[in-house]
Amino acid sequence: MEIEIHKLDIKDFKKLYEFEFINKDFFEKLIPPRDQDYYDFEKFKDKNKVLLNEQDEGISYYFLIKDSTGSIIGRINLVDIDSVNKTGYLGYRVGEKNTRKGVAKKALKILLEIALSNGIKVIKAKTTDNNIASQKILEHNGFTKINSSNKEFEMNGMRLKFVNYEWYNI
Repeated sequence: MEIEIHKLDIKDFKKLYEFEFINKDFFEKLIPPRDQDYYDFEKFKDKNKVLLNEQDEGISYYFLIKDSTGSIIGRINLVDIDSVNKTGYLGYRVGEKNTRKGVAKKALKILLEIALSNGIKVIKAKTTDNNIASQKILEHNGFTKINSSNKEFEMNGMRLKFVNYEWYNI
């Protein structure tokens, strides 16, 4: 599957909201849920306007993963960028009907190229210990497993821990 990533833009809010709403139950099986007010469209727009401001300030990059038709099939972000230490934190999600197609792997490769061109030296990521697919995507793209959190939390009736990864461009 061919994909592209595009910076978040206000014109994408409606389609992004639909993507998030359609995939809500799927995402909540894999990652901690968003606050319920995220799914109120007016509040959704307000929250995403804040993200646009962060993007404009260069402290975060928010990208939409789109297929060849321009449909949103995922998101990938590099946030809390520290311009002094050249670090940032990765997050991504792919909609249910586009999993197992290499979408996240390809999007992460593109994001890493962008990070390289912007002088980012270290990217940190975390996933849950039961999300083996995400762990494989990170490792395939050169991330190193650093540790597993000592703290457990409950999600969907399961006791989970976060697994921490880092990518280095040194």
